[in-house]
Amino acid sequence: MAFRAHLTSALFASLISLATAALAQEGGGDAVNRPLEDDATTLDRTERPGAAEPSGEASDTQIQGLSLYQRMGAPLPEPPPEKPYDGPLDEAYGAFQRGLYLTALDKALPRAQLGDPTAQTLIAEMTTRGLGVKRDPKAAAFWYGQAAAGGDPNAMFQYALLLMEGRHVERDKAKADDFMRKAADAGNASAQFNWAQTLVSDNPGRKGLQLALPYYEKSADQGVADAQYAVAQLYNTLPGVSDDKRVKARDYMLRAAKAGFDTAELDIGIWYVNGIAGERDYDQGFHWLSRAARRGNVVAQNRLSHLYINALGTRPDPVEAAKWYVLSRRAGLTDAGLEDFYLGLTEEQQKKAIDAANRFRVR
Repeated sequence: MAFRAHLTSALFASLISLATAALAQEGGGDAVNRPLEDDATTLDRTERPGAAEPSGEASDTQIQGLSLYQRMGAPLPEPPPEKPYDGPLDEAYGAFQRGLYLTALDKALPRAQLGDPTAQTLIAEMTTRGLGVKRDPKAAAFWYGQAAAGGDPNAMFQYALLLMEGRHVERDKAKADDFMRKAADAGNASAQFNWAQTLVSDNPGRKGLQLALPYYEKSADQGVADAQYAVAQLYNTLPGVSDDKRVKARDYMLRAAKAGFDTAELDIGIWYVNGIAGERDYDQGFHWLSRAARRGNVVAQNRLSHLYINALGTRPDPVEAAKWYVLSRRAGLTDAGLEDFYLGLTEEQQKKAIDAANRFRVR
């Protein structure tokens, strides 16, 4: 049984900070944008109206500002289901999976004390969660450290996170990186994603993204949605990507969207509307932007308003358009064009839109 976790919020914040600093050094966030053709049906995906999609042949400056960075604070979907265990019969893990925690502890502890890394990982997990034993994060950190030193991939990943944040162990980035890399190379999907993030952070610009891509790919192919999102962005934007990979960009973005990653739902909707990484499909664009908007994605709410106004993938509906604009405006996303549209509505239409916005609940 493998224990997986997404990148911790503290590390997300760290990466956001690094990306912001890099953007400032490169000349600011606006550097990621390029003009698109003058087309009323073109939507942008950035959170500032008027920004545009990066080109397929981006410069290092543009790559540094990919929305891969901008989206890192977004809520993440659940990790993929565990693969069925097909190794040798393990009585301790079997008892754990059946909820017989005291039995699992009784069978695992003697093995853990003798240096069995698999049993040590199980003891660490049970101690972390307080299953069959008193919750003790410091003891859990000890057992994760023992199991990581013994080569257990899941323990190496968990211990790397502890070392990275300095939780119950002394913070040690070099040691954390070493364990994260080893866990990634051993096939841990979450470690592969996190190690890719580390490579991007430690190697600004194109070089870091090129180093990270193989790890993003491995993690994505194991079902990690945020890695699928990263692969989609890089396949579509990173120079030097082979044509056979570039044509798969939309497929990876769609997989991330189907996993419930609302940022991917937003971007795949815009990709369909704008014809990015494939043909235009307004119906699909409307579907995915609607889904992201209903889940509370503010940018999607803003873009959905444009679709209702221009009748793209749906019938024109000024009240519905105004409702989504009101919701995005309340969240702080301004849009001068939509404001002009809203002010041009009748008083009755504005009232209906506000009433509809007041009734809205995130689904």
